[in-house]
Amino acid sequence: MSKIVVVGAVAGGATCASQIRRLDKDSDIIIFEKDRDMSFANCALPYVIGNVVNDRDLVLPYNPEKFYDKKEITVKTYHEVISINDDKQTVTVVNHHTNEQFEEYFDYLILSPGASANRLNFDSDITFTLRNLEDTDAIDYYIKHNNVQRVLVVGAGYISLEVLENLYERGLQPTLIHRSEQINKLMDSDMNQPIIDELERRHISYRLNEEITNINGNEITFKSGKIENYDMVIEGIGTHPNSKFIEGSNITLDNKGFISVNDKFETNIPHIYALGDVITSHYRHVDLTTNVPLAWGAHRAASIIAEQIAGDSSIEFKGFLGSNIVKFFDYTFASVGIKPSELSQFDYQMVEVNQGAHANYYPGNSSLHLRVYFDTASRQIIRAAAVGKEGADKRIDVLSMAMMNNLTVDDLTEFEVAYAPPYSHPKDLINMIGYKSQSH
Repeated sequence: MSKIVVVGAVAGGATCASQIRRLDKDSDIIIFEKDRDMSFANCALPYVIGNVVNDRDLVLPYNPEKFYDKKEITVKTYHEVISINDDKQTVTVVNHHTNEQFEEYFDYLILSPGASANRLNFDSDITFTLRNLEDTDAIDYYIKHNNVQRVLVVGAGYISLEVLENLYERGLQPTLIHRSEQINKLMDSDMNQPIIDELERRHISYRLNEEITNINGNEITFKSGKIENYDMVIEGIGTHPNSKFIEGSNITLDNKGFISVNDKFETNIPHIYALGDVITSHYRHVDLTTNVPLAWGAHRAASIIAEQIAGDSSIEFKGFLGSNIVKFFDYTFASVGIKPSELSQFDYQMVEVNQGAHANYYPGNSSLHLRVYFDTASRQIIRAAAVGKEGADKRIDVLSMAMMNNLTVDDLTEFEVAYAPPYSHPKDLINMIGYKSQSH
């Protein structure tokens, strides 16, 4: 019987512990979580703020007691691992209920500490971030108890976009600022115009190339010289890995604080694994390292680690494709493959179509912009992006499967679409990409 210690009880950690228990009924499994909640649906948080999701049990299905009753896994919340001694195979833990420290021995250690939100350097009571359910509750409480109307959202990544949409749907007056013109950076910049269109259609104010220079009470001074009053500021300016506590160990971190793992999610130290937002891995389809802090990767890693610990060393991770998607009002923005900023490392060509998502004569049609990048020599698809009001998710999922199986752009002519007028065309947009590529 092994002693298995897991650091972090959200998607990666709790799922990994559950998968281990499914395969191993006997080992002693304990999870240490530094925050209040475990196993909450992180991606639901903006929609909780917008009251789109209002059933808390769906967002927070487990507490430590329910988790133990169902799985016989011990979860200690408000317990923070502050150091690792990989020679002695122990972790040092602070119980934040009592401020007492203790050591816990492990045979296997699984690191899923996640990431923390970057903060602006202002001492202010009106600034908030959104990374966990405690943050969500704090934002909701502040809105309800301070007559909040005007909210400044800082940053233009997918969390900021989702938060802004949900604040608007809640009846508040959000304003968006971003320090550059590069919004929603996982999407091709020229395909992001519908974000601006949706803001303007709803008369939501926004300013690019704008930053905060000072916060004094509710008065905010900007780099542009503007001075405006806001009831609340929500910061969505990226994250950093929660790996400070690992620095005193022999576990290898890269220069940004990410843990390097192999295709079994092993660190450089035997019996110590890592997963989730804290790791760096590699792409599946091209030879580049990458960090993909999204839910699918954490869940896939959890399953692979569980198989490794249970004794099946044949299962390995084949890499990320980086599939991602965000809804912003009426539009969906989705992509798969390398990031736009990484295209310069390849000799590539691009082909795109921009046409109705389904048959033109069927009511309710809207334009779908689909773009595919492929390697000039091998014709291998290296990136795809789609923007539209319908059908973007389906096309990117299909192209993800194509890339997973090393299909070329020419092979897309053979994609057999499930066609009926409400859904597609006899020659789908994916087919059209394949046909158009043959002239390249």
